[in-house]
Amino acid sequence: MARSKSSALGALKKLREQRDELDAQETKLRADAAAELGNVLLECGGEVIEPAQLRLLIRAALATGIEQSLERLSPG
Repeated sequence: MARSKSSALGALKKLREQRDELDAQETKLRADAAAELGNVLLECGGEVIEPAQLRLLIRAALATGIEQSLERLSPG
């Protein structure tokens, strides 16, 4: 019985280590994604948009739906 407790403790420790590794990987990937999105914004001339306005714009587009938002913004 002591052996199963030991293996369960080892498995729990390993799981926590994996979770920590995944958290670190997620943090790095989120930073990389933010840099990519920032580059897209700068390529489009978006540096003139205030961060608060950009946040509202993106939230509104997501709430409406990207395709519908794009249709509304398209000329013609």
